[in-house]
This record gives sequence, structure tokens and C-alpha cells, in this order.
Amino acid sequence: MAVPKKKTSKAKSRSRRASNWVLGLPARSICPQCQHAKVPHVVCPNCGWYKGRQAVEVD
Repeated sequence: MAVPKKKTSKAKSRSRRASNWVLGLPARSICPQCQHAKVPHVVCPNCGWYKGRQAVEVD
């Protein structure tokens, strides 16, 4: 079996493990009513529309 020649440092092993903790960007979609970016399956924060109807009153 293969045996490592040198001990792996704490920084090297911890940085390798830390790469799995990176968060991706949240998904975005375009509101068909006001054409602003919004999170999918959520009421548009700009105009208050959801699924083709006014869901929330927005000032």
C-alpha cells in the first residue's frame, strides 16, 4: 500500500475540508409583472404579485 512521505499540515487538511462549506448564490428569476429579479416561488418584493395575481399590497 502507498504510504505518505510527509505529514499533511493542519492548514492543508483544514482548507481542503473548508471548501465544502462554500455557499452558492441563491436562484433568481424575473417577475413577469414588473421585470425585476426575485426568488422563485415567492411573492415579488417589488410589486407584490404571485402566480398572476396581486398577493400582497406593496407601498
